[in-house]
Amino acid sequence: MSDWKLSGTVLIACNCDWGCPCNFNARPTHGFCEGGWVWAVDEGHHDGVSLNGLSLSLFAKWPGAIHEGNGQAVAFFDENADASQSALLTRFLSGDMGGPWGVFGNTYAVSDPRPAKHELEFNGHFSKLRIGDSVRLELSPMLNPVSGAEAHPEVVMPEGLVVKRASLAQSKVFQLKDEFSYDYSGQYTAFGRFDYSGGA
Repeated sequence: MSDWKLSGTVLIACNCDWGCPCNFNARPTHGFCEGGWVWAVDEGHHDGVSLNGLSLSLFAKWPGAIHEGNGQAVAFFDENADASQSALLTRFLSGDMGGPWGVFGNTYAVSDPRPAKHELEFNGHFSKLRIGDSVRLELSPMLNPVSGAEAHPEVVMPEGLVVKRASLAQSKVFQLKDEFSYDYSGQYTAFGRFDYSGGA
């Protein structure tokens, strides 16, 4: 397998409380995990195929912590991708190319990735996402419970799998309506830069 590289911005959302204890190798807030990621690729390539400007996303649910497995997942790739790009994005989402998907792929059964319109509006703590009729995510800053003032914490994770440094927020809206559904508006969200690579 030849070398590949992907870099861009990732949005993260799940059912955990703000900050998400899973970031610190602790158990999920409520004992189970339901959430997902969307990766907006600024620059990406493999074997002559460019993924610049495309998005891919995956949302899942696990009965316990992610590493305990037995999860179920749905995956989407940018509807603007051509045939070669669609095939490559599918390989990433299926875990065949490694990266975080190769690790997470051991913890869930994922349905065949399918094309969907990714409407992304990156605006820091006020970013918005819509994926067809399946996913809606709107971020907002955390609020100080005493003063009501906005709070803008960050987390640094040198060993982080998905992201090494992330800005933390809350979800004004986080809804999934697909093969399975959930609504965790008001819970954990984060965003940050990613830079992945792999190959032989």
